[in-house]
Amino acid sequence: MPAATPRPETSLVDSARCPCLSGQPYDECCGPLHAGDPAPTAERLMRSRYSAFVLRRASYLLSTWHASTRPATLELDDDVRWFRLDIVRTERGGPFDRDGVVEFAAHYRSGGEAGVQHEVSRFVRVDGRWQYVAAIG
Repeated sequence: MPAATPRPETSLVDSARCPCLSGQPYDECCGPLHAGDPAPTAERLMRSRYSAFVLRRASYLLSTWHASTRPATLELDDDVRWFRLDIVRTERGGPFDRDGVVEFAAHYRSGGEAGVQHEVSRFVRVDGRWQYVAAIG
């Protein structure tokens, strides 16, 4: 049996509600970050990374991953559908900080089952750009 072809990136109308559920249109929220603008805070980077999972933008996820922990490649699971992001808390990670922590719960469906990925993530700023380092604990 031949290997399944991975689903391609998903496109989104710029005026559509952003997948990160910020309440803003995509073109005012995660869209500019996906196009290359730096995230002003660790939380904004977390939100844009979540939206990248929704939209299947593996290249963006890799580009915002710190070099010390970044995998060589990233294959997104074709069966997972992300549908809600809850930011639980943040520590530091502001416009003038060098590091930060974002705790979140990302809700998904896979194989007809619902699930939640709960994570406390560490971020650092390198050359003015926030990067995801790893889950803590």
